[in-house]
Amino acid sequence: MNKSELVQEVQKSLGDETSKAGAERAVDSVLEAIKKGVKKDKSVQLVGFGTFSVAKRAARKGINPRTKEQISIKASKTVKFKPGAALKSMA
Repeated sequence: MNKSELVQEVQKSLGDETSKAGAERAVDSVLEAIKKGVKKDKSVQLVGFGTFSVAKRAARKGINPRTKEQISIKASKTVKFKPGAALKSMA
């Protein structure tokens, strides 16, 4: 499912009184709130769905696939998602 399909599902769920633009604003608002929550609190937990959290990646050695030369990869942060029990049971 991509974003436009998600917007369609949200519009269908909200009923005929909601426009596609309104459903898209709702989806965008939720995604923006998750981004802000992860940035501010380092974690966003949606009970029954899952948890978005910040994870640290240590510096490491890698290999450039084109030149086969060894390179250093700097430490960085990433966002990881851990699905909740209800979401896991659906898969």
